[in-house]
Amino acid sequence: MPVKVLSRVFRGKFVDGLKRLFRQGKLTFCGACLPLANEKAFHAFLRTLFREDWVVYAKRPFGGPEHVLHYLARYTHRVAISNHRIVDVTDTHVTFRWKDYAHRNKRRTMTLSHEEFLRRFLEHVLPKGFPRIRYFGFLANRRRTELLPLCRSLLAAAPPVETARTTVPTQLWRCPCCQGPMQIVEVLTANQLPRAERGQVAILDSS
Repeated sequence: MPVKVLSRVFRGKFVDGLKRLFRQGKLTFCGACLPLANEKAFHAFLRTLFREDWVVYAKRPFGGPEHVLHYLARYTHRVAISNHRIVDVTDTHVTFRWKDYAHRNKRRTMTLSHEEFLRRFLEHVLPKGFPRIRYFGFLANRRRTELLPLCRSLLAAAPPVETARTTVPTQLWRCPCCQGPMQIVEVLTANQLPRAERGQVAILDSS
């Protein structure tokens, strides 16, 4: 069945199921949805569902919960490249295996310089403040403060026990001469280091 036809069939079946549950009194309306408890308002709302095209994502089913976890773990709990893919490391180059998806997943090897390999690797490092795992629904950042307590009350679940947080003392950098505390005032990149040695970058003296 074509995907566009499937989306319209799914929309019709879904709306028909809502009508049937409404007639049987099995739908509960709370909060902002409370006005939909009125029959006229409910049917008026259902008519608006046919004004937009629904999108149905058709894909072969997963092989079970374990397969789903393995699939997601490759994106949430692994680095950009695993150690077994690195074939050889020399003083100047890094050789690793990669999968050519454009040619039936054929395995190939690629050799890059150290600088290019690190550049590509760092492209997979998220900037500060960006999480690798994003939540939606009642776990979304904007709504979980409101919806998590509601879920616990509906499930008659006890609130989580707050554990005392242990503060880890901050490690101080000590001056090798006077052993006094030091503070980082500037961080130089790899491109700035040669310029600093030639005196082209101003370096603050901490003495």
